Amino acid sequence: MDCDILVIGAGVLGLSSAYHMKRRDPSKKILVIDKFSGPGQGNSAKSEGGFRNVFTSETNYLLADTSIDAYKEMEEQGHDIKLQFIGYLWLFSQGQHEAIKPAVDAIVKRGGSVTVLSLDELKESVPCLVTGFGGDEEAELMGLEDVAVGVFGEKCGSLDADALTRAYEAEFLRLGGEVMYNTEAKRLLLKPEEELGIPGEPFVWQNTRIVGAETSKGSINAAKTVIACGVWAASLMDPVGLDSFMRPKKRQLFAFKDAKLGPLFKVKGLNEEGSIPLTILPKAKILFRSELSEGSIWLGCADDLGRRFELEEDPQAEEDYYTNNVYHVLVKYFPCFEDVRPMNMWAGQYAINSLDETPVVYEAHGMYYIGAASGSGIMKADALGRIIDALVAGEEEAELQGGRRFRVANLGVRYRHVEHERFVI
Repeated sequence: MDCDILVIGAGVLGLSSAYHMKRRDPSKKILVIDKFSGPGQGNSAKSEGGFRNVFTSETNYLLADTSIDAYKEMEEQGHDIKLQFIGYLWLFSQGQHEAIKPAVDAIVKRGGSVTVLSLDELKESVPCLVTGFGGDEEAELMGLEDVAVGVFGEKCGSLDADALTRAYEAEFLRLGGEVMYNTEAKRLLLKPEEELGIPGEPFVWQNTRIVGAETSKGSINAAKTVIACGVWAASLMDPVGLDSFMRPKKRQLFAFKDAKLGPLFKVKGLNEEGSIPLTILPKAKILFRSELSEGSIWLGCADDLGRRFELEEDPQAEEDYYTNNVYHVLVKYFPCFEDVRPMNMWAGQYAINSLDETPVVYEAHGMYYIGAASGSGIMKADALGRIIDALVAGEEEAELQGGRRFRVANLGVRYRHVEHERFVI
């Protein structure tokens, strides 16, 4: 064998997985390959970098909360991943709040650090927020509702997704791991467990396993192969009849830096920095946050219906999508955005699990798959890396950061057990 474990994909999930597997057994030869020239250049570094532990699903909460704790430890150990606990702020109309109140109550009962802000408290904390649209015909035409309540998550915020990915790479290399960039996996290699030397092998009656990959730099044989290449997983798994349980969908980010946005950095009482938290509007799934390192605002939109599933090698942001679409809702709630145009924009792709939007981790015929994170790969990467490490090691439970335990099969296929998430963006 060329290596004990081959990891295909050097994004945050691939490098977290590689690090945790190498940490378990430094003697194992673990090789990570990626078609790009550096870590996270597929989609990881294009992320908005938001993280939260505000979930009703115990699975989502455990994956995110333990990962956040791991990231705090990373910072303490000297990795500057720009961890900022600026919080998450959901803005709800009265009707939306009544519908979501049972979910919020469940989070509070669990002991989650969530605060419900009244309308007066919102006005005090975020003076630049417009909470009512009485007499505004355009707002009425767009179906915008008055803001009645804010729900604020404290153990939430943002980090530098590129820095996080590079931190995992650095720790993996420190332990003696190997990485090959500019190395594209073309197809998975299948071989019978007992080769007979007969042309046409493997036959349907032979026990067959995946034993590595054919790459742009030749064949790499491996005892175990981990598929962690995000939206490109299907291109490797489909030809051998394995399911990645995900479909790719473009997500766009727009960055703004303008003196008009100064009020967004003068928020009161929500975080130590006095900046706007990651804020989710009541309409159109628009969200934005402050990026303190550059004094800018990053904005995205979780546009599902009307946004097609499509694998794009080089996705591009669409400026008119912001100016002719998102802008008109945004400026009603936050007039400080009026006539402010993006200084920068980019696009990446989510690997969407459209069934339950929870990551998938399973093994089949010597292949170990980690993916379908549905946009939560950054906030759950540490826990997911530990879970696939346990799966590769043949353990039923993974030990997450802080000693909490997680049943590996819960993210699998045959014995999958994930709860319905009621607190979604």
